[in-house]
Amino acid sequence: MAKPKIGVIGTGRMGLAMVKHLLRHGYPAVVTDIDTEQVKKATALGAEAAKTPAEIGAVSDFAIIAVGYDEEVLAVTTGANGLFDTMARGAIIGISSTCAPDTAERLAELGRSKGIEIYDAPICRGRRAADDGTLLATVGGSDEVVERARPVYETFCSDIVHIGPVGHGQIAKAINNFALWVNGLALIEAGRLAETFGVDLPRLRKALLMSTGKSGALEGWQTMSFAWALKDMQIVSRMTDRANLGMPLIGAVRELVKEGRKIKQTNPPDWTGAGSDLA
Repeated sequence: MAKPKIGVIGTGRMGLAMVKHLLRHGYPAVVTDIDTEQVKKATALGAEAAKTPAEIGAVSDFAIIAVGYDEEVLAVTTGANGLFDTMARGAIIGISSTCAPDTAERLAELGRSKGIEIYDAPICRGRRAADDGTLLATVGGSDEVVERARPVYETFCSDIVHIGPVGHGQIAKAINNFALWVNGLALIEAGRLAETFGVDLPRLRKALLMSTGKSGALEGWQTMSFAWALKDMQIVSRMTDRANLGMPLIGAVRELVKEGRKIKQTNPPDWTGAGSDLA
């Protein structure tokens, strides 16, 4: 049987990789993005182009959102020429953007009134995993929707973990990223401390990766950019406000990632050692 056409809204670094894997696995794809150059890259791979999310909704019963911010997620679903204007009852919208849990919950509530299902599926592991098709999706949704979406997401995810209902996928992603940035900030200070004592950081890294100091931040230090760190910590802070919880570490990390991004871009500790066989 012919595979269904999959819509992808947002063909940036991650969305374009998704399109590549969807096409490679035999799924026709139709895409849209405000950046026409990114759309051209997708059509060069074999995807169709649409002018608006509504055009995608009219020709697809499964759409994946891969835009950057909550406001954009809401715009491409509930805004003018959004998916909710045209998608049929029984359709699925996969939210693979990282957004606040209450944004996903709000869309699920709106979707129910239209018979449209929300598959809350932010993705983890970054650019290299996107290229390799080995992303992790932390998923929120009903059992039935999760199973319907699985074949599509398995084209670019090697691991799919069903956390709970809609919203819980985003909560899992937020907690994952909070831990990532805590470790990233610690590695800046730990690296500076070790350098002060003349320690060879690539050799120290090799030891830490064998011990309890191991972390995803240390493993991926070379490509870790802090680019989305402030957005992630704003989401975590929003969660603490919603729960009326005082969590001072979260507040501190939210502020510290601003400086962490500057340091990582300009003069970070050399944990990997350019050209070293220990990197």
